[in-house]
Order: sequence, then structure tokens, then C-alpha cells
Amino acid sequence: MADEAIATGRLSAGEESATHTLSRRRIGVPDIVFFVVAASSPLTVAAGGLPMSYGTTGVTGVPLIYLILAAVLAVFSAGYAAMSRHISNAGAFYSYIAQGLGRVTGVGASFVALVAYNAMQVGLYGLFGAAAAGLVSAHLGVDVPWWVCSLVALALIAFLGYRRIDLNARVLAVLLVCEGLTVLIFDIAQVGNAPAGLSAEPFTWSAVTTGAVGAGFCWVMASFMGFESGAIYSEECRDPRRTVSRATYIAVALIGVFYAFTAWAMSMGTGVDKIIDESAKNGTDLVFILGEATLGSAFSTLANVFMVTAVFAALLSFHNAVARYFFALGRERVLPARLGDSHPRHGSPYVGSLVQTIIALVVVVGFGVLGGDPTGTLFNWFTNLGALGVILLLVVTSVSVLGFFRRDSRGENGFSRIIAPALAGAALAAILVLAVVNFNALLGTPPDSILNWLIPGLVLLAGIVGVGYGLRIKAADPATYARIGHGASAE
Repeated sequence: MADEAIATGRLSAGEESATHTLSRRRIGVPDIVFFVVAASSPLTVAAGGLPMSYGTTGVTGVPLIYLILAAVLAVFSAGYAAMSRHISNAGAFYSYIAQGLGRVTGVGASFVALVAYNAMQVGLYGLFGAAAAGLVSAHLGVDVPWWVCSLVALALIAFLGYRRIDLNARVLAVLLVCEGLTVLIFDIAQVGNAPAGLSAEPFTWSAVTTGAVGAGFCWVMASFMGFESGAIYSEECRDPRRTVSRATYIAVALIGVFYAFTAWAMSMGTGVDKIIDESAKNGTDLVFILGEATLGSAFSTLANVFMVTAVFAALLSFHNAVARYFFALGRERVLPARLGDSHPRHGSPYVGSLVQTIIALVVVVGFGVLGGDPTGTLFNWFTNLGALGVILLLVVTSVSVLGFFRRDSRGENGFSRIIAPALAGAALAAILVLAVVNFNALLGTPPDSILNWLIPGLVLLAGIVGVGYGLRIKAADPATYARIGHGASAE
């Protein structure tokens, strides 16, 4: 009855006390796909990720890299989906790794996840503030500090994070459709107005090896960030045994094919032989320059507006992910128990949402007061830190699938529980190594810069601290240790 009252919002004022259960059966496959794809943000990739991929690496085969990585992540998703059919926990990576490789490793993974997802979310405030301030200045003639725009977005996201998950899904659906259509119209215009004609060259292996291929894989991998977040909503979706796996497969296919097409269309718009130089020269302005040339100034203006809403959608998606990690860890007493409270009326992880909001507020205000660069530093450093952490979690999760099914197949086939996680783990480990080795290309720093090792070191440090904390829990609090990774069923 309590779950039903929470789900329908019929609790009276006297009954309003915190629960430890998220709203049940609120969302389905389309809703999770919206959360996942919004995190990767199609327009942000088109305007920022693709020009950076081309311009900094010299690789003309970026479209083929998208398809290769989509295939790798689809293989990873086979094992990931198999685990999702047996584990329903808002902790996702944390709970999967805890049940597959042990509780101490799971706590270490949870610390990496908190650092990674918080870094991704907070870093996006820099991009949002810069884009929104530029839009206000260009069209209203008012100069507004970037951090003021970021704080407005922060307040809106705090409100939405406090509310029910299905409200967030509806907001994301509207924003994602708008930006997706904008990118699709841009793509069609470039293909229809290709100055040198259409070419399949960007889909050849020789095109992939034209430049710094390792950095190219790193940039493209960053575009997939968030594809794995479907499992975070497993407690709130209808039929979690099927919903999470279906949503993950759909998201990987959608991101891989759509972004590959956009990358190819952009190279058609400039000409394959000019895409590298034009990307390096114009950077994030390239999509707006090409769009205005083929579709007129009205499209460019509209695209700038949707660029702002696209980043807002990504902020909201990552905010929800972070809030649920805090919730899962609080509910199991790994972190303070108060974090495990859910709102009695909305069924939202409102305490975790508040904590994430405070973290973002401190960082944004700090950067604003100190005059920090919102894009070159806040966005670039923080999101690359987050992306590296997520890649590490993908590798460890692949190994955890093998561990989880080692003694009991649980009705899963050999491909899902052995072959797929082994292949995906090896491929993702190679990508992780490439990411670390080529980290200066991602940051835009000199090869001898201390940042090239300091930022990746933060991911490793988070994992080490988490493992140490897990060992402390094991020795000092056996009851809490026994709950680790088991979600609501552990209560």
C-alpha cells in the first residue's frame, strides 16, 4: 500500500516521512532511451565533439570509428543486459561490480562512479553558461556572466531532480526531439549540398589511419558517455528484466548510427579533403557556419537556441544519475544513511539530488569568483575526467559479468555471460590505455603537461580510496558490509 501511495502521490501531509524506495513502474523503454541519449547530447556532439575529433586528430575516418565503437559497446551490452535481468539497483555499476567481483571492489567502483558522473555533470555547467551567455549577448544585446546563466540552469535542474522521474522524462523527450530534428535537418542539408559530391571514403580503414587514431577513438568514445546509465533507473522502470536491456541496445544503435551519419554529413558539407582544416579553423562554430550557408541565418539562430537546451538536457540526465548513485550508497549505509531517503510523494532521491546540486553550486560559484575559463577548463577538464572514469568502470564491469556468472549461468547463454564480456573487456581496456596515452590531445595540453597525468590520477585515487573505505567497512561494520550491492533487498 505504501508503494502504491507513493506511486500515485496520494500520501497525506501527516504521512509525509522519508522512504527508502524510488517511485515504481514510472518509466518504460522510450523514457530510458531519452535519458541515455540526452546524456550524450546529439547537438553538443555535432557542434563540439565532431569538430574537435576532426581538428585535433587529423583523422578523416571518424564516421567509421563511430560504427566500430557502437559494435564494441553492443557486445559489452550483451553481458551488461544479462546482469540487468538479475540485479535491479539504482547503483548500477556499483551493484554489478559488488556482486560480480566482491563488495570491497564494488565500493571502490562506487567512488570512481561518483567522481566521474559528478565531474561530467558539473563540467557541463561551464559549456551551458558560455553558450547561454553568448546567445543572450547576441540576440538581446545584454552581457551576462556565464556563471549567472549556469546558476539559473542549476536552480531549474534542482527543481526537476526533486520531482517525479516521469516529469524529468517528459522534459527530456521534448528537448531531445528538438535537438535531434535540428541535427537531422543539418545533416540532410550538408548531404544535399556537398561541394565535392558524395563519397564513402570516411568509412574506409585508410581514412581511420590518416592521423592520431588513438585520440580519434578517445574523442568518439566520449560521445557515447551515458549509454550505460539505463541500469540506474532499473528500480523505477516497468519490467526491469527487459526494459533496461532493450533501452541500452536501442541507445547504442541510435547513438552509433546517427552520429556516424552526422560525422559523414559534416565531411560532405566541407569536402573530405577540407574537413580537418575547416574543423581546426572554426572549431565549435563549424556546424553553425555550414548550417547558415545551406539553410540560412534562421537555422543558425535556432541551432544556437537548441544548443543551449541540448546541454540543459545533458545536465538533467547526469544530475539524475548522480542523485541515484548517492541514493543507492546511502540506502546501504556505505555513505550517510540520509542520502538513502526518497521523497514520500514524488519517490525521488531528493537528498542525493540536493547534495549533487550543492556540489555543482560550489564549483560553479568558485569558478565564477576566480574568473575561471568555463569551456577550456571547467568543461574540458571535468568532462574528460568523467569520461575516463566511465571507461574504467566499463572495463571493470565487463570482468564483473564473468565473475557474476562464474558458478551459476542463471539461464543466460554462453555468449552473454562469457564471450561478450571477455571481448568487450579487452577492447575497452585497449581504449582506456589509448585514452590515457593520448590524454593531452583530449585536454589540448602540451605532451609534458602535468595535467596529462594528474587528471587521470584522480580517477585512480578515487578507486584506491574507495577500496580502502570498503576494507574499513568490512572490518568495522559487518552488517553494512553484508548489504553492499544488494539494494532494497538488503534492508
